[in-house]
Amino acid sequence: MSDIIYPCPTCKCDYTYPLDENLFVCPECAHEWNPEDEKSSVDEGIIVKDSNGNILQNGDSVLIIKDLPVKGASKSIKVGTKVTNIRLVEGDHNIDCKVPGFGAMGLKSDFVKKI
Repeated sequence: MSDIIYPCPTCKCDYTYPLDENLFVCPECAHEWNPEDEKSSVDEGIIVKDSNGNILQNGDSVLIIKDLPVKGASKSIKVGTKVTNIRLVEGDHNIDCKVPGFGAMGLKSDFVKKI
Protein backbone atom coordinates (compact mmCIF):
# COMPACT_ATOMS: atom_id res chain seq x y z
CA MET A 1 0.00 0.00 0.00
CA SER A 2 1.23 3.45 -0.82
CA ASP A 3 2.31 5.93 1.87
CA ILE A 4 1.02 8.84 -0.23
CA ILE A 5 -2.07 10.58 1.12
CA TYR A 6 -4.24 12.30 -1.48
CA PRO A 7 -6.45 15.29 -0.61
CA CYS A 8 -10.17 14.76 -1.14
CA PRO A 9 -11.20 15.88 -4.65
CA THR A 10 -14.61 16.96 -3.33
CA CYS A 11 -13.89 19.05 -0.22
CA LYS A 12 -10.06 19.31 -0.34
CA CYS A 13 -9.70 17.75 3.15
CA ASP A 14 -6.12 16.65 3.93
CA TYR A 15 -7.14 13.95 6.45
CA THR A 16 -8.07 11.25 3.94
CA TYR A 17 -7.07 7.65 4.50
CA PRO A 18 -6.84 4.45 2.43
CA LEU A 19 -9.92 2.23 2.53
CA ASP A 20 -8.30 -0.64 0.66
CA GLU A 21 -5.59 -1.05 -1.97
CA ASN A 22 -7.24 1.22 -4.54
CA LEU A 23 -9.74 3.40 -2.67
CA PHE A 24 -9.34 6.39 -0.40
CA VAL A 25 -12.07 7.87 1.81
CA CYS A 26 -12.59 11.36 3.25
CA PRO A 27 -13.67 11.55 6.92
CA GLU A 28 -15.35 14.94 6.41
CA CYS A 29 -17.61 14.33 3.39
CA ALA A 30 -17.43 10.48 3.14
CA HIS A 31 -16.38 10.69 -0.52
CA GLU A 32 -14.64 7.53 -1.78
CA TRP A 33 -12.40 7.59 -4.86
CA ASN A 34 -9.55 5.88 -6.64
CA PRO A 35 -6.69 8.37 -7.15
CA GLU A 36 -5.51 6.59 -10.30
CA ASP A 37 -8.95 6.58 -11.90
CA GLU A 38 -9.26 9.73 -14.01
CA LYS A 39 -13.02 9.24 -14.40
CA SER A 40 -13.62 9.66 -10.66
CA SER A 41 -12.12 13.15 -10.57
CA VAL A 42 -14.63 15.73 -9.43
CA ASP A 43 -15.08 19.05 -11.21
CA GLU A 44 -12.76 21.61 -9.62
CA GLY A 45 -15.72 23.93 -9.06
CA ILE A 46 -16.90 25.61 -5.91
CA ILE A 47 -17.74 23.81 -2.68
CA VAL A 48 -21.02 24.94 -1.09
CA LYS A 49 -22.24 23.60 2.26
CA ASP A 50 -25.71 23.90 3.78
CA SER A 51 -26.45 25.04 7.34
CA ASN A 52 -25.60 21.55 8.69
CA GLY A 53 -22.30 21.27 6.81
CA ASN A 54 -23.56 18.90 4.10
CA ILE A 55 -22.01 19.48 0.68
CA LEU A 56 -24.54 20.68 -1.89
CA GLN A 57 -24.45 19.81 -5.58
CA ASN A 58 -26.26 21.09 -8.64
CA GLY A 59 -29.74 19.55 -8.87
CA ASP A 60 -30.15 18.93 -5.11
CA SER A 61 -33.34 19.70 -3.22
CA VAL A 62 -33.23 21.86 -0.09
CA LEU A 63 -35.55 23.16 2.64
CA ILE A 64 -35.60 26.76 3.85
CA ILE A 65 -34.80 26.80 7.60
CA LYS A 66 -35.74 30.42 8.40
CA ASP A 67 -38.39 32.90 7.28
CA LEU A 68 -36.65 34.99 4.61
CA PRO A 69 -37.94 38.46 3.76
CA VAL A 70 -37.92 39.27 0.04
CA LYS A 71 -37.22 42.83 -1.14
CA GLY A 72 -40.19 44.23 -3.02
CA ALA A 73 -42.56 41.45 -1.94
CA SER A 74 -45.32 41.79 0.63
CA LYS A 75 -44.70 38.33 2.07
CA SER A 76 -41.63 36.34 3.05
CA ILE A 77 -40.45 32.84 2.11
CA LYS A 78 -41.68 30.61 4.93
CA VAL A 79 -39.75 28.01 6.93
CA GLY A 80 -40.06 24.54 5.38
CA THR A 81 -40.42 25.73 1.78
CA LYS A 82 -38.99 23.01 -0.46
CA VAL A 83 -36.78 24.20 -3.31
CA THR A 84 -35.82 21.66 -5.97
CA ASN A 85 -33.19 21.56 -8.69
CA ILE A 86 -30.79 24.15 -7.26
CA ARG A 87 -27.80 25.51 -9.18
CA LEU A 88 -24.58 26.51 -7.40
CA VAL A 89 -22.91 29.81 -8.31
CA GLU A 90 -20.08 31.96 -6.97
CA GLY A 91 -20.89 34.94 -4.77
CA ASP A 92 -22.65 35.87 -1.57
CA HIS A 93 -25.95 34.29 -2.62
CA ASN A 94 -24.43 31.03 -3.81
CA ILE A 95 -27.62 29.16 -4.79
CA ASP A 96 -29.71 30.02 -7.85
CA CYS A 97 -33.17 28.46 -7.83
CA LYS A 98 -36.88 28.91 -8.44
CA VAL A 99 -38.77 29.34 -5.18
CA PRO A 100 -42.43 28.26 -5.41
CA GLY A 101 -44.66 31.35 -5.29
CA PHE A 102 -41.73 33.77 -5.82
CA GLY A 103 -39.89 32.71 -8.97
CA ALA A 104 -36.17 32.77 -9.72
CA MET A 105 -33.86 34.14 -7.04
CA GLY A 106 -30.56 33.69 -5.25
CA LEU A 107 -30.32 32.18 -1.76
CA LYS A 108 -27.53 31.94 0.78
CA SER A 109 -26.58 28.38 1.65
CA ASP A 110 -26.60 29.33 5.36
CA PHE A 111 -30.42 29.38 5.31
CA VAL A 112 -31.08 25.98 3.69
CA LYS A 113 -30.63 22.34 4.60
CA LYS A 114 -30.23 19.45 2.16
CA ILE A 115 -33.11 17.00 1.91
